[in-house]
Amino acid sequence: MPDISATLAGLTGGGDDGWGLFYRARALKAAGAPILELTIGEHDIGTDPEILDEMHRAALAGHTGYAAVPGTSALRDAVAARLSRQSGITYGAANVLITPGGQAGLFAAHKAACDPGDIALLIDPYYATYPGTIRGAGALPRPVATHPDHGFQPQEAELRAAASGARSLLINSPNNPTGAVYTDDTLGAIARVAEAEDLWVISDEVYDTQVWDGAHRPFAALPGMFDRTLTVGSLSKSHAMTGSRLGWIAGPDDVIAHLINLATHTTYGVPGFIQDAGLLALSRGAEAEARVAEPFRRRRDILLDALAKQQHLRAIPPAGAMYVMLDVRATGLSGQAFGEALLDEEQVAIMPGESFGSAAAGHIRVALTLPDDLFREAIGRLFAFAARQMA
Repeated sequence: MPDISATLAGLTGGGDDGWGLFYRARALKAAGAPILELTIGEHDIGTDPEILDEMHRAALAGHTGYAAVPGTSALRDAVAARLSRQSGITYGAANVLITPGGQAGLFAAHKAACDPGDIALLIDPYYATYPGTIRGAGALPRPVATHPDHGFQPQEAELRAAASGARSLLINSPNNPTGAVYTDDTLGAIARVAEAEDLWVISDEVYDTQVWDGAHRPFAALPGMFDRTLTVGSLSKSHAMTGSRLGWIAGPDDVIAHLINLATHTTYGVPGFIQDAGLLALSRGAEAEARVAEPFRRRRDILLDALAKQQHLRAIPPAGAMYVMLDVRATGLSGQAFGEALLDEEQVAIMPGESFGSAAAGHIRVALTLPDDLFREAIGRLFAFAARQMA
């Protein structure tokens, strides 16, 4: 048969994109093993029944045909209003494209920013799909390393050194996997580099409701940044709607017009009954979003309290998101080896730091996604395993 395209053959850069340990844990669980999963950012609660009821009602009412490709007017207006409240910038529906989840938004944003062969910067550590998303869009990923000593905050000098010849920079604050929330100084440095190097900034803000220390500041709100920023958002994390695949891209209206054209030729929009459910979710306001986020703040504190009572692993306390990065280098194991052995010996599954780039090597990512009692049990097993490696 003919060869598959080089784009798809090289999508993950020749590896498994960091998902091998996750798939092994899922296979063990499917076979009946009592695996405690601290892997992906999946809520331990389901989508609120009232949101599901609205999805059902809208489907029965007939909103199952082709929906408007840019998104329903009502949902685009609601997303624009939310972004306006957060940023102090006036967004309108013309500044918003509804997408099948944040992942589709990231892909489309890179198609808008980059031509084939262009260099696209991303901050390392990064979410595991970022390099493949960039390659899929035809661009070339160039990681910019951050460091635990700086709290995984990007440094201006390293951004400038990497930015020559690049077309875009992908940032994520609050950050997956590190939990870093970018400070005003960091955001200012990113803005200076973006302006000096004429970069598009693609700002992944799907964790905007999960800020434990400080405050979330939308990147587009920085002076002069609106016209060079494409903001990607989603209801996955804020409203526990991961499987609904409902996200957006926000940016200058002329760019959104081109992205609507791309959507017409690719996804052809998002089901209308799902959009109606998303509209109801957004109408419930910040209080509902805070209720969804609160368990992750609580479990972060549970983990940090337990961490303080042991001497083998270290962490940069996360200021946001639903994860904690633990430094396991003192055990003599890589993040990958630690995760494989932890799964075998303790039936606890985590994601190895190496899944998220070279800057996360020697770390593991713990997702705060089990009910509190099971979460305590899982981290107890994790710390007991670490202690045995030091004995």
